[in-house]
Amino acid sequence: MSLFQVSETGKISVHGHLDHNTLSKDFWVCLSGAEQDILKRTKTCTIDLSDVERVDSAGLAWLLNAIRDGKQQGIDVSLHDMPEKLLKLAKISDLDSFLPVN
Repeated sequence: MSLFQVSETGKISVHGHLDHNTLSKDFWVCLSGAEQDILKRTKTCTIDLSDVERVDSAGLAWLLNAIRDGKQQGIDVSLHDMPEKLLKLAKISDLDSFLPVN
């Protein structure tokens, strides 16, 4: 299974590890052209983190970049079911206010 699955409604389900071992590319580079087109068409992106097993600072940076990249493309990005460890990491880093959590 790939790290991401993008639905026709703009929901991105993240599976497994969101860490320095799995994230070698920026958010938009990780997505296929068809997946990017879905997000541009819907103008919304919900990143579902409920199936994330492990996350580190690289995962937090990736999410912040995803939010930034989405804004640059005119896409409203929100986070759903954020793991407790990620939320704690964001608070420790004083970045929690930048995360649009649902």
